[in-house]
Amino acid sequence: MTIIDPSDIAPASKLVRLRLEHRDLDAAIEALRSTACTDQLQLARLKKRKLRLKDEISQIEDMMLPDIIA
Repeated sequence: MTIIDPSDIAPASKLVRLRLEHRDLDAAIEALRSTACTDQLQLARLKKRKLRLKDEISQIEDMMLPDIIA
């Protein structure tokens, strides 16, 4: 039986939420690209938001994984 640390629950749920938002942004970017009149400014904003989410996801993943002492 594994014991779940309560401090890991909040980052884990946030990680799930961020990954979902990242995937939704992928869909929004593709939908915007497929339109005849692509709004370049909106596309750039979505891409920036997606990159910020990716950085935040990486940061949380790093925080959740223990450091390995070699």
